[in-house]
Formats: sequence, C-alpha cells, structure tokens
Amino acid sequence: MSLTHAALAAHVPLAIATRGPAVESIHYGSVAVVDRSGRLLYAAGDPEALTFTRSALKPVQALPFVAAGGVERFGFAPEQVALLCASHSGEPRHVDAVGDMLTRSGSSAADLQCGTHAPGFYEARGEIPPPPPYSPLAHNCSGKHAGMLAYCAMCGHPKGDYLQFDHALQQAIREAVATFTGVPEPDLVAGIDGCSAPNYAVPLARLARAYARLAAPDIDPAYGRAPQMLANAMMTYPEMVSGERRSDLALMRAGRGEWITKIGAEGVQAIGIKGEGLGIAIKLADGQKRGLYPAIVAVLDALRLIDNRAASELDSWGHPQLRNYRGIRTGDVRGILVLDKR
Repeated sequence: MSLTHAALAAHVPLAIATRGPAVESIHYGSVAVVDRSGRLLYAAGDPEALTFTRSALKPVQALPFVAAGGVERFGFAPEQVALLCASHSGEPRHVDAVGDMLTRSGSSAADLQCGTHAPGFYEARGEIPPPPPYSPLAHNCSGKHAGMLAYCAMCGHPKGDYLQFDHALQQAIREAVATFTGVPEPDLVAGIDGCSAPNYAVPLARLARAYARLAAPDIDPAYGRAPQMLANAMMTYPEMVSGERRSDLALMRAGRGEWITKIGAEGVQAIGIKGEGLGIAIKLADGQKRGLYPAIVAVLDALRLIDNRAASELDSWGHPQLRNYRGIRTGDVRGILVLDKR
C-alpha cells in the first residue's frame, strides 16, 4: 500500500467547530451509504477511501466463533455475545462478564494478549483514573479477545499465539472479513490494531457493505444465524457494547432496535439500518471524535432516519457545545456534510 494513499483521499468537510460567529476548525472526511448488495446509494467525499476498520470490525471478527456454535458450547448469555463486539468502558458489569467468559472456556485473564489501559468509564465520567497497574479484563477489547480464546479452546487451536496473522483463528476471521466486505483476501490491507490483533483496511463503502449485511433479517448464506445473533445482542444490550455516556449506547438506544452501530478508533463509525437495508460508514480524516459525532447525526438526519424522539436524545452528540476552562460557552461543533445521490 502506498503511504500516501490515505492522504490523497478526496475528503470533504463533514463538521465544523466555531468560536463566536466564526468557523475556527474544519473536520474533513468521507461517508458511504450502500444497500445490502453493496451498491453505493449516497456519498460524501471519497467512498472508496482506504480505511482501517479498527473496532468497527469486531462483529465481523466474532462471526467464526458464533457460527461454529461457540455461544451454545460455552453457554454465553446474550449480554456476553454483545461483549464479543464491544469497545466497553471497563465498568464492573463488563469486567465480571468477561471474567466469566474466560472461565467458561477454560482460560484466564493471563491468557489475554490485548494489553492494559485505564478503564474507559473514568474518561466517560470526566474523572481522573487511579495510577496503574490495570487489569486486562478492563481493556475495552477484552470481550473480543475472550471470544477469540474461546474459539481456540473449542477448535483445539493453541492459545499462546492466537493473535499471529497465520493462526487458524485469524485465518477464519480473515475469511469472514473478505466475505462480508466483498474484498478478496489477497486485497485486504493488513495492520496491527491497538489491542495487538490483526486489523484490515478496506474501501469505506465495503465497510458499509459489511454492516448492511450484518443488519439483514435473513439467514446469511455463509454464516447462518450468526449475524442475526450478534446484531440482536448489540441492539438489545448496547450498554455492553460501549458503556454509560458513550456514543454507541446513545445511538442504539435512539435507534430503538433498528440501528446496529460500532465506533472505531481514528474517527471511524459503521452503522447498519435493519428496516431500510442500509449500511453506513464514516471516516474522519483527522481521526477526531469531536467531529465524528456531529457527522454521524448529520448523516442519519440527511437519510431521514431520525424522528423527533431520536433527535432529542442525540442533540448533545449532534451539536455539542464548546466551553472554556471557566465553563463559558465559546462555540459549538456541527455537521455540515452534503450527501450526494449516486
């Protein structure tokens, strides 16, 4: 992959930050909206921009385990199925549920290779976390990794190198990524995610395609009921996918059983719309959440998916106020994107 490829993407303004009456900063990016066949319906900027999927890939990474009967084999509750797809906040309910998942598959926290960081609920609450050490159970990706370890236990694969690119688990995940995005395996651009697992860059519209397929009500031809099981768990227990005061929780609650959403690091968001048969993918070029949240709400609004109730619930995300250190309002952030019909 050319190192200049992402920089050359034809991004456009998606959100602005104001100070007083003036525009102070502009957040550039791209949007792709597709149907379940992957046909591009609407776009802003460059819908073919090569985009690392980051944590938006988690439901697809969970497909091999769920399709192979892992949920039934280990007796995972629906809340734990949602955790397979989570970037959770390390709240006690998250930590306890992941610990139980590990126990059920004969694994332990010591087997997790995701690393450690301060539990995210401190940031969500505006609090300063205590000093380390931190438990890997509180890592936002620990649910995904618990599922990976369970897959290894179920299939008899070694656990010590489960994150290696050529491990049988990662080969199965790569096949799922290729199937759901429609990008052939040799064309997937590989990298290492923040949690040390392999991750893949695909054209933005292909990430949208994966979420349109994830939201499909039909039995999947390749993965059976696994996509339905994952999507239903995410929508039913969005608090397990993220956490209190987090955007994915707010979005899925506002969607009331219609929106399957997952944020990814560096300004990535993917959304599947069940009833409309749509997949949406958004990338902020600067990787900043500040511009991403208003852009998400602006896209949903442009597609006429937000009713009055959802608009009220998402107002603080779609039009956040900017304040200085004395609490004085200095401006705001708002989405300004225009979706072009394709």
